[in-house]
Amino acid sequence: MSLTFHWFLPTQGDSRGIVGGGHGVAVDSAWRTREPTTEYLTQVAQAAEQLGFEGALTPTGAWCEDAWLSTAMLVNATRRLKFLVAFRPGLLSPTLAAQMASTYQRLSKGRLLLNVVTGGESAEQRTHGDFLDKDQRYARTDEFLRVVDGLWKGETVDLDGEHIKVEGATLHRRPDPHPPIYFGGSSPAALDVAASRVDTYLTWGEPPAAVAEKIDRVKALAAEQGRTLDYGIRLHVITRDTSEEAWSEAARLLDHLDPETIAQVQKGLGRSESEGQRRMLELHGGRAEDLEIHPNLWAGVGLARGGAGTALVGSHTEVADLLEEYARTGISEFVLSGYPHLEEAYWFGEGVLPILRERGVWTPPEETPAATTAGGSTSGPRVPFATPERTATPAS
Repeated sequence: MSLTFHWFLPTQGDSRGIVGGGHGVAVDSAWRTREPTTEYLTQVAQAAEQLGFEGALTPTGAWCEDAWLSTAMLVNATRRLKFLVAFRPGLLSPTLAAQMASTYQRLSKGRLLLNVVTGGESAEQRTHGDFLDKDQRYARTDEFLRVVDGLWKGETVDLDGEHIKVEGATLHRRPDPHPPIYFGGSSPAALDVAASRVDTYLTWGEPPAAVAEKIDRVKALAAEQGRTLDYGIRLHVITRDTSEEAWSEAARLLDHLDPETIAQVQKGLGRSESEGQRRMLELHGGRAEDLEIHPNLWAGVGLARGGAGTALVGSHTEVADLLEEYARTGISEFVLSGYPHLEEAYWFGEGVLPILRERGVWTPPEETPAATTAGGSTSGPRVPFATPERTATPAS
């Protein structure tokens, strides 16, 4: 398979230190030295495009700028970069979301990717007027995507669901191509939604063996419905010319975190309802030492940040090797970030991507022959990875 790489737009602000936020933990303004202005986000987006990233993820939450509006302002400042817009399906109607996506896709000339975020924290959801519990939110996400899928197919949709009701819903203009749906979650309810409704399942950066086990679970569930998915992973990255330089940078990031800050963040994250967040916390246990949990995989980011909490750390060759290790588990898409996002994009784009290109596992987007996939994206020549046979583990 040919690997695909996406970068991250720091719409919560950026810094030379770790910027926190998400999953019940507020962003500390002292950590933000670069405000998320249109000018700065344009710099990051243009750098990602020039370096060969396929798209850029924009987060969702009260702690960052709105993803739809932020990325729409960047479309005309870029040429081919796609925008992976994160949004919460419980906060707008599926008919409106389908229309917004259609408009975005048409006006951007096919540069929209959608990251559906069910919402892992009930307290945060209640601030938006959403009082469903976690399993109910996943059930609503399933109904939401049923409506959107029908509308994008040109159907007139009637649904009298448990959480969503629409009657005679139609779209005047359908998106062409359909925006691919990305989705993450580690609970049984989340895996069921992934298996039945989405195009790409995303996981946070656990060690490769744990990622392989999770992928096998989703594959088994999808196979029961006659479906196959693509798989992606969300990671941070610290890559330098030498391993010593990279680990020195990781140590510098850790030095900027005082024990009181770490304790405060971990206390907040400990209240999270998210199964994925629980798994992130288990990787480091709140400790500030012994954080290399797999060769060149570092759990230090999770000491100060909710959500994705691990980073690839090492020389460009070591990082490329670990990326290929993940690829052998079935991962084909990587959503990466680093601090600061502008500079780290160049370290990765100029250091790691050329190695992967030389190995024949990555082709720059502009050199990739167009081949329309089910989701409407393009992919180039497939270079097979030797994926070991594994027995699927049932969801628990």
